[in-house]
Amino acid sequence: MNTELTEEEMRRALFGGSEPPAPAINTQVLDTVPDVVTVQPVMGAKKKKLSKAFTPRQRVTLRVGNEFEGKMHELVHEADTMSSLVAEQEATKTARKKFRFVEVVSVKSM
Repeated sequence: MNTELTEEEMRRALFGGSEPPAPAINTQVLDTVPDVVTVQPVMGAKKKKLSKAFTPRQRVTLRVGNEFEGKMHELVHEADTMSSLVAEQEATKTARKKFRFVEVVSVKSM
């Protein structure tokens, strides 16, 4: 068996056989592009009308004030949630921005 290979045989073994050249582009056949191109107008996204579903609401009544054992005001907060705990926390958080002392009087479902 012959162990010596020629350079050409080594190239074919490593890189594969020689591939035929790419077909030449026929310059006689050209794609014609029209001068005027019509574009379809894009329709804007239509807004879907949402049906007014039942939104659970909670009414939280708070007594708020800035003086310890001083004058207290009643404040009513309406929360769009089903949970009375979440409604109470939301109302307290909102009231604490303005008042120092906050007391929850009642949480009622509407």
